[in-house]
This record gives sequence, structure tokens and C-alpha cells, in this order.
Amino acid sequence: MFERFTNAARESVTGAQQQARDLHHTYIGTEHLLLALLAARDRAPARVMAELGLDHERAVAAVKRNLGSDDLDADALETIGIDLGAVREKVEATFGVGALDNPGPRRRSPSGHIPFTPRAKKVLELSLREAIRLKHNYIADGHIVLGILREGEGLAARVITDAGISGQTLRERLTPLLSM
Repeated sequence: MFERFTNAARESVTGAQQQARDLHHTYIGTEHLLLALLAARDRAPARVMAELGLDHERAVAAVKRNLGSDDLDADALETIGIDLGAVREKVEATFGVGALDNPGPRRRSPSGHIPFTPRAKKVLELSLREAIRLKHNYIADGHIVLGILREGEGLAARVITDAGISGQTLRERLTPLLSM
């Protein structure tokens, strides 16, 4: 299947790995595929989604909101009276400066490979089906967006919907741009 991917689609798939790394995730989910697609601002999928109100920064914020992040955790703890700065000072006074700076090693494969979730694999499979449905003999980055929409249940689809974008509208705007 990967041999049918255009360079842009391949870059989106490999870019998803970088998006996962940037968020310190140990898997590649549908959300990382979406973030990689949006990071390529000069390509049709990112331009169309930006015109409809979803850009990379907004999507990253939505992913962090849905999956949590250190900043959100600190804000949540502060609302119940826990000051992480004070906690850090106490820990460093007891265990030394920088005691919290270097967490233990994360479980990762020796090769640095980050695995795709079953749902992300399904999106890639559905992108092939979308290409076949459109009678295309290639899979472009836009087909991956159509795969996200067709799968419809992953975090990527939720981020798109939560941004107020109708799947049908996105499909209608993007499909004509997929012809080479």
C-alpha cells in the first residue's frame, strides 16, 4: 500500500511520528496523522482545513485538551490549592537541584520506532479505499483526511468536528483538489 502513497502522503505519515514525539506520546494515533497534515501549511488539506477554521496550533491545543498535558495538569492542581512550584522547591531541597528534571527512561523500542494504533492503521487502510472509490491509482495526503472522516471515531475526527467543521463540507471542499 505504501508504494501508492505520494511524497506528500508519505511525509504526512512520517510527520505523524514527529508529532507524536513532540507531544511525548509513545504511539501514533489518528490525532498525530491530523497534526502532521495540518503542519504542512502549503498543502491542500491544511489550506482547506485552515479556511474552515482548523489550523495546526488549534489542533495541538485540542489534542492536549483531550489527552491532557503538563500545563493543563498544573492549572488543574492550582485550582485546588496545590502550587507545583512550591512542590518542586521542596523536592529539590530534599533531593537536590534538578531532581525532577530527568525522568526515568520511557519504554520505547530500541530502534526508536513508535507504533501506530489500530485506529490509525485503519485510517491509512481507509485512505486506500477512498482513493479506489475516487478511481485514483495513488494515495495523496487528502485521501488520508478522507480516511480520517470515514473512520469517524478517532480523536482526529473529534478535533475536526469540535472545530465546527462538517465532515461532509470538508469532503466536498477537498475531493476536487485530489485529482492529479
